[in-house]
Amino acid sequence: MSSALTDLFPQPIVQAPMAGGVSVPQLVAAVSEAGGLGFLAAGYKTADGMYQEIKQLRGLTSRPFGVNVFVPQPEYAESGAVEVYAHQLAGEAAWYETELGDPDSGRDDGYEAKLAVLLDNPVPVVSFHFGVPGREVLDRLRRAGTLTLVTATTAEEARAVERAGADAVIAQGVEAGGHQGTHRDLPENDGSGTGLLSLVAQVREAVGIPVVAAGGIMRGSQIAAVLAAGASAAQLGTAFLATPESGAHTLHKQALTNPLFARTELTRAFSGRPARGLVNRFLREHGPYAPAAYPEIHHLTSPLRKAAAKAGDAQGMALWAGQGHRLARDLPAGELVAVLAAELAAARTALSAGGDGR
Repeated sequence: MSSALTDLFPQPIVQAPMAGGVSVPQLVAAVSEAGGLGFLAAGYKTADGMYQEIKQLRGLTSRPFGVNVFVPQPEYAESGAVEVYAHQLAGEAAWYETELGDPDSGRDDGYEAKLAVLLDNPVPVVSFHFGVPGREVLDRLRRAGTLTLVTATTAEEARAVERAGADAVIAQGVEAGGHQGTHRDLPENDGSGTGLLSLVAQVREAVGIPVVAAGGIMRGSQIAAVLAAGASAAQLGTAFLATPESGAHTLHKQALTNPLFARTELTRAFSGRPARGLVNRFLREHGPYAPAAYPEIHHLTSPLRKAAAKAGDAQGMALWAGQGHRLARDLPAGELVAVLAAELAAARTALSAGGDGR
């Protein structure tokens, strides 16, 4: 990886930006202070909300950090499918004594306003999810002194990231929790994602820019594996979800290791876009019928998810989690970075000595 990026964080550990209130400034600061690269999630926030979190974060740490932005999605034409799904969710609204959200609450997530803030008040790193920003956007950020990363889920998408001029690509395997960062949301591709180690190898051969590996990583030995496969750093989300600094709901944190939630699935039930979460009642009942309509379905189900959380009902919440969720550790974020770094060092030593790397 180019020294410009690796010089920002001594440990090859990136805390994934988790939207929805998880990646709060306290978590980001703790990770960055420990030698990783913490990330704020601007998704689902206003531009001013993002700016206020950046200000708060800068008051907590002088270490480098990143901000993640969602790329606007193309218009969705089949409004009838959204209306049918809303009808199917009427019972949920009645159960939680709330109204369904307005599916037309906005498509671009305040993209241009957020870019304006990030250009006026540059941060060290900006990453993008759900697509590739235009070359002019990446060029403007570079001139402002910001390094850029873009998520890709295939080698073809990684090549598009490189062509656009990003400084690095985040190779997101199908194991990853939360939303898959596919550039085009094609229902016919549902269930066809590539595992992380295979994806890293394919992306590494497809592009010349540095690769950050993301998807199901929970231990230092796994970081060693993706580094050996050609990545320059590892991005971990679910591993940091259970930390005290995380803004995740307590029920969400507990569910990661609760035997009641034994597995994860990719689902459109909560947002209309494929996202990996713990299998609960809502996912089982509505996942098979949810249309490919993001962010319309996200807006539609938002009041339901909030009402379920308020009622203490994990069965109605979006419990985003990667496939390694059962390995979650309830450690302070800074301590977790140190433990991961120690595990990584031990794995490297064992591998060089011919051991098993545990």
